[in-house]
Amino acid sequence: MIIALLGALCIGLSLGLLGSGGSILTVPVLKYVLHHENKAAMAESLAIVGCIALLGSIPYAMQRRIDWRSVLWFGVPGLAGAYAGARLAEFVRGPVLLIVFALLMLVAAALMFKPLRLEQRDANERPRRTFRIIIDGLIVGAITGLVGAGGGFLIIPALVLLGGLPMHTAVGTSLVIIALKSASAFAGHPGATGVDWRIVAMFIVVGAAGSFVGNAVGGRINQRVLRQVFAALLVVMATWILFTEIRNVVNAAMQSPT
Repeated sequence: MIIALLGALCIGLSLGLLGSGGSILTVPVLKYVLHHENKAAMAESLAIVGCIALLGSIPYAMQRRIDWRSVLWFGVPGLAGAYAGARLAEFVRGPVLLIVFALLMLVAAALMFKPLRLEQRDANERPRRTFRIIIDGLIVGAITGLVGAGGGFLIIPALVLLGGLPMHTAVGTSLVIIALKSASAFAGHPGATGVDWRIVAMFIVVGAAGSFVGNAVGGRINQRVLRQVFAALLVVMATWILFTEIRNVVNAAMQSPT
């Protein structure tokens, strides 16, 4: 349990520092440390990360560093996508979802190792940006629902590149969007009936404390170095999950009657 609570602290720190990475840590901790069933772990991840993100967004809201227009254009389509993805998860086997989740971790690591150029775009591109923000919201929402990932590592580049937001505002806005999408995805997720609410509550309390600490110290830490260390951790974890779950799928196929 101590290892699990340390994981919860790291989840909160990641959300507070980077505005992303919470779910990518939560699912492995619930699945491989606490040995929760695959889909239950994904549903619990949605509840945990959604609540931590909501609490973590409070300091940004007090600092007026949340762009509510972007929450509307990105978050509302994301609600529909998240619910649809969660319903789709009902028809996909748990090990397959974890393999998809691990591949998503590798995508996140690639984005963090080689960050996108987060530049402001010309104001004349605003109509096209708005349309692309809506489409990105739908896609990221569907990913959220399917594999229980908040998608902050995809949300933040979209908010900066397409929405023209400063990085710190993008982090605060991302937290609100993650909270909205996680709530929608949880409502439709097949694993919601197997949630251990005691564990969820413990993770939320510890993770929320971590997110406040992350928000407080974020400006003093080299963000590029931090993201690259986190990316290296993602590669190690994703590789291990892929090896474990592919082996489980192969073993199950070999043991099944022909």
